Amino acid sequence: MTTIKFIAFLCLVHVPLQAQQISFAEKLSNAAIELTGDVVTYDATYYRIPYPGGDVPPGKGVCTDVVIRAYRKLGIDLQRLVHEDMKLNFSLYPNKWGMRRTDTNIDHRRVPNLMTFFSRKGISLRVTNRSDDYRPGDVVTWDLGSGLTHIGIVVNRRNASNTNYLIVHNIGNGQEMSDCLFQYKITGHYRYTGLR
Repeated sequence: MTTIKFIAFLCLVHVPLQAQQISFAEKLSNAAIELTGDVVTYDATYYRIPYPGGDVPPGKGVCTDVVIRAYRKLGIDLQRLVHEDMKLNFSLYPNKWGMRRTDTNIDHRRVPNLMTFFSRKGISLRVTNRSDDYRPGDVVTWDLGSGLTHIGIVVNRRNASNTNYLIVHNIGNGQEMSDCLFQYKITGHYRYTGLR
């Protein structure tokens, strides 16, 4: 084997963990951007859906469904994962809805539950007002006021002034990409690859 081929072989065999994380983040970012091509009406209706792998009807959804669908494109079923963690650790999850047991139809579709799941199973990052702290593939949550919460995915496209990355989310206009990172009060900042 020539020296050049041997060096190329070593480069292929040894992929640093950081490069793997970047690869996952890019895939999640691309999956989220792909969702913006689907026509979706904002619909917070409670639906009975299959388990695992269930989804609300095509063309319907809320902000959490954007996150769920993007991760599902990468083979990660948040419906199943949130349910399994809630079943074992129910008291650690918010009890805002008077639930006494898990519900595979809705638990993963609630922002506070996703916040709890991502903080338990992923990396919970500091909330800052520095745009450089938010990277493609990160999940961000917001407080919209009056008890309303919101969630979206940071993607690898920048705003017109190149100051921060855009967000793919659904805040009532369907699955869209917009410059809203600092438009609302940020309450959570997470990285979740499904590997932990």
